[in-house]
Amino acid sequence: MDKLTLYIGNKNYSSWSFRPWIALEGCGISFEEVLIPFDFPAGNPRIREVSPTGKVPMLVHDGFKVWESLAIIEYAAELFPDAGLWPRDRQARATARSISMEMLAGFRALRNACPMNIRRPVSRLDLPEGVMDDVARIETIWREMRAHSGGPFLFGAFSGADAMFAPVVNRLEVYDLVSAADTLDYMAAMKALPAWQKWEKAAREEPWIVPEDEA
Repeated sequence: MDKLTLYIGNKNYSSWSFRPWIALEGCGISFEEVLIPFDFPAGNPRIREVSPTGKVPMLVHDGFKVWESLAIIEYAAELFPDAGLWPRDRQARATARSISMEMLAGFRALRNACPMNIRRPVSRLDLPEGVMDDVARIETIWREMRAHSGGPFLFGAFSGADAMFAPVVNRLEVYDLVSAADTLDYMAAMKALPAWQKWEKAAREEPWIVPEDEA
């Protein structure tokens, strides 16, 4: 198997990079990481040198490029079918993909108002309309998935669906948006993952500050 190279942005801020990174790391898939920081006001021109969209994340496998978080997770799942990136049960797998797509395309009020920021001290914001509606829907997804699977993750064991929601775990924590015990329990399970702790440690050590993401 030729090596995988995952191009990512700043670990403190790059929610899109976090998703495939924690999916691969959390499922024990070996890869090389290349971090290109967002250290220019309009992004880093080095990203466009390697990515057709000028954005990260991007996975390279034997010269073949795959971009967008969910596409990367899907590609890795095909390469490593026994890694557990998706549930084995067909219906559970379809549900995992459905909620992953909902995360990919939705919750814009929350994502716009509350950027991922690993280093941010926990504190509340004055929130625009729609944010708490997004939060309520996310909590419902988590509650229903874990009730059906038995937890601790959305489909029992950690999977690509959990990876897709990983940045939301940070958002709900640092902006102090939730208090329900089952929500906090799921967030604690995510934060206890060695992969999460590895990412968080690196994020806290980064020197870069992106003012527009310091809500």
